[in-house]
This record gives sequence, C-alpha cells and structure tokens, in this order.
Amino acid sequence: MTRRVHTALVVAAATILAWSGAVGPSQAKTQPVIGEMAPEFELTLVGGDKVRLSELRGQVVVLNFWATWCGPCRTELPTLDNYYAAQQGHGLKIFAITTEGSLPIYRLRNLFAAMHMPAARSIKGDYGALGGVPTNFVIDRAGKLRYAKAGALDLDTLNRVLVPLLREPTPK
Repeated sequence: MTRRVHTALVVAAATILAWSGAVGPSQAKTQPVIGEMAPEFELTLVGGDKVRLSELRGQVVVLNFWATWCGPCRTELPTLDNYYAAQQGHGLKIFAITTEGSLPIYRLRNLFAAMHMPAARSIKGDYGALGGVPTNFVIDRAGKLRYAKAGALDLDTLNRVLVPLLREPTPK
C-alpha cells in the first residue's frame, strides 16, 4: 500500500468517525458517579435564565431528561410535575430538560406554561441521557449524586428515592 493510499484511508476513517458522532477520549464526557459529589452544571431555562448546581445547595435536585417523542416520558412528566408541586416547599427542585429530537421550544411553550417545575432547553456539564430517555439524576442537599438511571420514575420510586433525602437536614 502506498503512503498516499494509506493517508487517504486514515483521513476517510477519521471523517467517518467524526460524522458518526464517535467521541475520542479527550472529548468524552465523564458521567457522574453515584455516591460522589455531583459535577457542576449550568441549565438554561426556557425563559433564558441560568441556574447552576452551586446555587441549589441545600435542596434535593432532580434532573429529568425527556423527549416529546418518548412515550414513557409523556407518562412520567405529569407525575414529576405533580410531585414537584406537592414537595417543592420541602426543598425539592425538579428540572425537565428537553433533549434533542424533541419539538422546537416555541411549540412547547403552552406545555411549559402549564407546568409547575422549571423547564430547561439545555445543560452544560457532565450530564445527559444514560442510554435513553427518560433519564433521571437525583442530587442530595449536600450536592452528592444519589441516583442516576434511565427509565421513567413512577410514584413509588419517587417516594422511595426522594422522601429519605427530603427528610435529611440541610447541611450547614
């Protein structure tokens, strides 16, 4: 194989990997680890406001990644919203983060206006769907990741995961 052909094959392979969305080790995001401190994030809410994890210390935080085309998400979203409405006074914050492939934000404004929990259009940080949507991350009052899993949360799971965390005292 000539050097020119070899170079062309290497360039072609690199182009295919880049177009396929493959990520090299230097670009890969590290997923948060349960039991460790949750990495910082910055949410951009639908209205344009920014929210950082560091501003939420002392609250139990749920990051919910969902998509409009996802059947389980459409079942989970009202459950999460009702749970948030009932528990926000106890230090709960749930953010519904719209993933790529969903309807454009302007088409979801009526839905977001009817929801109690804040909706986000993007997130910066080492978070994302874990193999599918819905995906949920739960961060305790001290900033430690306590739950990270793909799959819809039902009321029993919400109570099992969140009630003990909501009962924990706020760290000083």
